[in-house]
Amino acid sequence: MVQFQPARKPQTSIGIALNIAELIYHSIVRSVRKSHNNAFMALALNMLQVVIFVLAFYVMFMVLGLRGAAIRGDFLIYIMSGIFLYMTHTKTLGAVVGADGPASPMMQHAPMNTVISIASAALGALYIQILSLFMILFVYHVAFTPFEVDDAASAFGMLLLAWFTGAALGLVLLALKPWAPTFVQIFTTIYQRANMIASGKMFVANTLPSFMLAMFDWNPLFHLIDQSRGYVFINYNPRYSSWEYAAWIGIVLVMIGLMGEFYTRRNASLSWNAKR
Repeated sequence: MVQFQPARKPQTSIGIALNIAELIYHSIVRSVRKSHNNAFMALALNMLQVVIFVLAFYVMFMVLGLRGAAIRGDFLIYIMSGIFLYMTHTKTLGAVVGADGPASPMMQHAPMNTVISIASAALGALYIQILSLFMILFVYHVAFTPFEVDDAASAFGMLLLAWFTGAALGLVLLALKPWAPTFVQIFTTIYQRANMIASGKMFVANTLPSFMLAMFDWNPLFHLIDQSRGYVFINYNPRYSSWEYAAWIGIVLVMIGLMGEFYTRRNASLSWNAKR
């Protein structure tokens, strides 16, 4: 017996946009729950990781006697201003690199595509980091000591740029991943570990000599952390960093990543591993 299915009605642009937004929403929920089935536990684990980072750097600064080299103001806010951007950048990078590629079984479902997978991974990482940031700052402000941020909107903009550059680099690595999976995995690990120092969250650019400044000037995260501290603290004016540099690096990486992802998507297949 032949069964006939009704033809699909053509959707309007608004309908297509709403459908994509719904797919991204469900994919974000899935990406957030990758670390834990309970979304609240996933948030709590990320907050705990940030707190451990802050405490570890606080103890290190105290033991090494580097507290005097920090910006005049709240010392813990100085540490957190670097930790938050570092965590957002590296977590987003890892999430995008680990997103479902063109040969993933998830791509067998008709509405799903790599754009939705990449967008949901990046937005899911941003969602977790922003929630962690607000929760930690709220607890610190209420339970420990009140603090003021000189230009909160611009400082938050630096956090978004750190997220954008992390997603951009992750997109490039995701496009390269099917061709060289071992290299991508090693490079991602090295980059995340190197940024513990190279991001500049342990010092401020204005205090560095020129030969040391040249060692970190290539890193867009270094520029963003230094700029964010200029917006957080009223008495710090960054002279050797530029958020425009980080923005342009992010845009260039997105263009390269999109071209690479398009090429990989057209050439990758489910039998990729069998052919190599």
